Amino acid sequence: YLPPEPARPVPPAMIAGFPADGEALAWREVLAKGYAPPPGRAQNDDLALLPYTAGSTGRPKGCLHTHATVIANVVSSALWNGVTASSVCLAALPFFHVTGMVHSLHAPVLAGATMVLLTRWDREAALQAIEKYRCTHWTNITTMLIDLLAHPQIGERDLGSLVLVGGGGAPMPEAVAKKFQALTGLSFVEGYGMTETISQTHMNPPDRPKLQCLGIPDFGVDARIIDTESLRELPCGQEGELVVAGPEVMKGYWQRPEEDAAAFLELEGKRFLRTGDICRMDEEGYFFIVDRKKRMINAAGFKVWPTEVEGVLYRHPAVAEVCVVGVPDPVRIETTKAYVVLRPEFRGQVSEADIINWARENMAGYKYPRIVEFAASLPKSGAGKVLWRELQEMERRTAGEARHHAD
Repeated sequence: YLPPEPARPVPPAMIAGFPADGEALAWREVLAKGYAPPPGRAQNDDLALLPYTAGSTGRPKGCLHTHATVIANVVSSALWNGVTASSVCLAALPFFHVTGMVHSLHAPVLAGATMVLLTRWDREAALQAIEKYRCTHWTNITTMLIDLLAHPQIGERDLGSLVLVGGGGAPMPEAVAKKFQALTGLSFVEGYGMTETISQTHMNPPDRPKLQCLGIPDFGVDARIIDTESLRELPCGQEGELVVAGPEVMKGYWQRPEEDAAAFLELEGKRFLRTGDICRMDEEGYFFIVDRKKRMINAAGFKVWPTEVEGVLYRHPAVAEVCVVGVPDPVRIETTKAYVVLRPEFRGQVSEADIINWARENMAGYKYPRIVEFAASLPKSGAGKVLWRELQEMERRTAGEARHHAD
């Protein structure tokens, strides 16, 4: 489907083309045949999609989404983000990812907007697309914006057409958000959602976003904070598990009744989905994430949340990317370790000890990482999310092998 000479950088494999196997047809051939879609027969409660969770906290699970659950978020995405027929949306997220599908495909189609497609994430291709096509909207994940802002000529590029840039996938580090605002004058508009909710359950109001904040509940969403043990609802300001009920919540997991039983609970006669995320709500109804419940590090009895530590480390000028995990420790139960990708200009100039010493001066004594390991890159999913669980499991395997050899 590419033109003979693409205007933007594309992966070499796309230039070479893909051989059609068996009965498969090239997209251009399909268009040339003039096929018409069959009459629509789907009803609101019919199964529409079976997207699978990323598996970042365990085995991937298929989520049963109907036409009604999907369209709820498609409409809210277009309305909330102000997508209209005059909008030009940069589609950088893969469409197999629920956020990319809802915000970068379905919402623009609903509004009659223009889509600019990237085959793979490439920051230079993204910058050229924004400049050439005057993109107005860009929904992304944290790692993409971090990469874009690390471009050596970012200060010389024309981003003036952008009117709304937002996304989720992981909390946006404060230092990154402030750099983006200084560069463009725009506030990054964060949102929050899951595969189980076909993208967003929370979004920041575009005209009044808060930094490092999930936002407020989406249209029709009932969101509450509960105690993880007693399951009682907690008041404003207290940390607990976020549970949600709303039109975008899945019907359940595909052939996993035992997972359904663990994922849902009933409050006041209403069915709520347990997100597994530790959050709090402020006095204005904005929600803030602390971290995934399963990511908590038990450091000598103190709770350490990796997301918080990562947010501080991103303020160090040498840090391009970081992932914090817990490492088994015979004295402290667990200790904090940070995998750090350095910015190119700092490689060979900054040591692991420099990062540790800086962290000690910028966060509480029980939180700062005792171990820092430099890495060329961090493992990421096909959607670009950092796979913290891979690093966590690698550390636990290493610790287990060390204990085995010691015995």
